[in-house]
Amino acid sequence: MPLKRGWFLLFLSWLGSLHAQDENSVEFSLGMFQNVSVPVNGTVQAVVSRIPPDVSFITLQFHTQHRNITLSYTLVPVYGQSLTAVDAGLLSTLLPTQSTISWFLQTPDGNSVTGIAVVLPYTSTDPVPGACNQEFPLDIDPNIYLQYNLFETTISFAPANIGYARGETPPACDVDMGSSTRWRLVYEVYQYFLPEGDQSGQSLISGMERVANVKSIQDNSRKVMLLSSHDRTQLSFNSLPGQGVVFSVVVRDPVFNTSASYIPVHTYACSFNSTLDGCNTLGRVSTKLFFTVTGVAGLFVCFLGHRFFKCELFCMGFGFMAFFFFVLITSTTALEYDIRLALTAVMGVVGGVVLVMSWWRSGSVMACILVVGLILGFLISSIAFFTPLGDLPIFHNDVVFWVVFTCIMVVVPLFFIRWPREGNIITCGVVGAYTVILAINAYTYTSLSYITLDVLKRFLNHNFSRAFISVPLQDIDFILITVWVVLGVSGIVVQLYRERSRPFFPPSPYVMWKQERERRKTNVLDPSYHKPSLPARILARVRQLTRRTEPAGESTPLLL
Repeated sequence: MPLKRGWFLLFLSWLGSLHAQDENSVEFSLGMFQNVSVPVNGTVQAVVSRIPPDVSFITLQFHTQHRNITLSYTLVPVYGQSLTAVDAGLLSTLLPTQSTISWFLQTPDGNSVTGIAVVLPYTSTDPVPGACNQEFPLDIDPNIYLQYNLFETTISFAPANIGYARGETPPACDVDMGSSTRWRLVYEVYQYFLPEGDQSGQSLISGMERVANVKSIQDNSRKVMLLSSHDRTQLSFNSLPGQGVVFSVVVRDPVFNTSASYIPVHTYACSFNSTLDGCNTLGRVSTKLFFTVTGVAGLFVCFLGHRFFKCELFCMGFGFMAFFFFVLITSTTALEYDIRLALTAVMGVVGGVVLVMSWWRSGSVMACILVVGLILGFLISSIAFFTPLGDLPIFHNDVVFWVVFTCIMVVVPLFFIRWPREGNIITCGVVGAYTVILAINAYTYTSLSYITLDVLKRFLNHNFSRAFISVPLQDIDFILITVWVVLGVSGIVVQLYRERSRPFFPPSPYVMWKQERERRKTNVLDPSYHKPSLPARILARVRQLTRRTEPAGESTPLLL
């Protein structure tokens, strides 16, 4: 049956080439990249000739940045014989005497498309990507299918089969006979990150050239997972809006020590065609305003927070309540982003005022410092899970993750009981400097924002626990880490030096007033004890001024 189908496809391809004599034709060389332009409502025929006899099957892959392209075995695309995507590929098995093959490229939406294409050959001992497909339209489907949302990016692909020579019947996919079937194959999943903040087409083309075949994938990408043939061929990753990521899959045959690659697929976790929340509108004015104000406040707290204790408490209360309320309102309502951000700011102000008033009224410094310590504990715990520790399989369990996260978060404030002033100053330096990094992130992309954003995503999306949260650290991130460390250490040193001879914490104004009032009531030897009350002094002053302004001979009114 597969042999007859191969002859049928070859006949359709030959028949299509007769009708496409007047269409554009592009000659490909095996393993060589080529820029291809598909005109409006036009068709381009991709042709490969002089195929060596040891080549058993060939893949064609075509990549564009954000415009769809249709690859087809026939001139007229039909279901099951064509694929439309921004990263599309076809796999063709060869007949015993076949030395030439062709495919057809078209634009599905009537617009011209320019992209990069490459044709890769494989021998009979190489595994065949997607040859055991039972889910996707193509009979043999070497493509990786990608979906994303705000929280996670999911990739899936069809299982592969072991290789076979030209003209032979493919091995069965659903029979497990030990090492002689496709169940011996293993899959390696790779990530390649494009330069941060670079969403140009040239950057994507350069990236695709670096991950097109097996060797280049191994040399340039980071392996994130190894799957057996019994594992599910679907994986989830953390979405990084605006950051270009290329996902690749290599299938290996450990018996012959051979391998083949699926068609790489890329994403920016945003849409180039959307006017709302698109890749070009990620930096909202409201977001920039919000984080700019918090960044300035954070810089103030970093160097002067302990000296101006009430301002520090307001900022910490603002951050604590803003984070909590944003999680609450996002998970329970469907309000627009700008409205949610405005309500978050309002509730943050309320939280700041409540924390300041609780200290002002009760004078309990330790209670407020424990809240400050929880904020530092939250940041330290987030940093710990931002490292490769967060990708350990055990932490994909929500219960284990939140128990460990909470333990780290709660342990940190315990040190504040013994060293409250030092702990408060350290929190001012570390947290204040990090808000400066978040303010910078509003204007230029940095992976450091995902230290807290990953935790926020896990709060809001229950399925996020199974996503890989690794993000790239590139040049700008190392620069900002240096800025963070310098600001934090400088703020801590400056505050420790300035506060070395001062009281640990300023007294509460309300408590001082109350103590003064009690002292005056109980200490009769205090001269201030014999002073009349404030209303009596005001009344006496009014009488004095009235007497000075009375005309001669007039008496003072009885009411005075």
